[in-house]
Amino acid sequence: EASVGQHPDDKDSEIEDLPESEMIGSSPRMIEIYKTVSLVAPTNATVLLEGETGTGKELVARMIHNNSLRANQPFVPVDCGSIAPSLLESELFGALKGAYTGADRDRMGVFEAANNGTVFLDEIGDLELGFQLNLLRFLQEKEIRPLGSPRGKKVDVRVVAATNRDLQKMVEQGKFREDLWYRLNVVRIILPPLVERRGDVPLLAHYFLRKYNERYHQQARLTESALRVLEDYSWPGNVRQLQHMIERLTIVTPQGRIDDAA
Repeated sequence: EASVGQHPDDKDSEIEDLPESEMIGSSPRMIEIYKTVSLVAPTNATVLLEGETGTGKELVARMIHNNSLRANQPFVPVDCGSIAPSLLESELFGALKGAYTGADRDRMGVFEAANNGTVFLDEIGDLELGFQLNLLRFLQEKEIRPLGSPRGKKVDVRVVAATNRDLQKMVEQGKFREDLWYRLNVVRIILPPLVERRGDVPLLAHYFLRKYNERYHQQARLTESALRVLEDYSWPGNVRQLQHMIERLTIVTPQGRIDDAA
């Protein structure tokens, strides 16, 4: 029976003391990712994470932060796709009181709040072209200028960016600045979809099963036939979909026995 024993923080791993997380896997693709993380984490290099939604990009970003010299400093995630373009500048760079209608006090931006830490810019491909230049300037100068401020302010922030889009193609189409892409693309880590690492499905399934059994005080267990069905599934939603499915099955499975009919 598959177990969660082959975890990235095992003794024979390239990385020690990884926090227990959904970044579980012993497939060759995942081992390569762990190795790359162990090499890049202690540096200040900018990292670009690419992969489909649900493949664990934020988990890898946190892994990089937690294994860096900034581990005791803030880790601040920002979903670039969920913030209105008109608000993004003040969100990231801050704003002084009166800088825009409704600005009734000074507002600290994400980069200043994360000083000495790491900012995770998710869905970087959603940034408007105009704002991409602002971000490029920040990455070059490591300086913020809050809206309404006459002068800039130096901050020390590491940036990890992520996207589920093909940035190289967007560059060719003129939708993403080539110079910003080069600046972000110092170290590139591509997260494989779950269907390309099927051997990790039992490890992940058992990990989530243990997690939700504890949370909901259940004693659900997976049969071999259920594991085979899970391995054969196409997983369009990747690891996140598997996680939600196991959570649901843990709650609704009678007698705690999850088989292929579930």
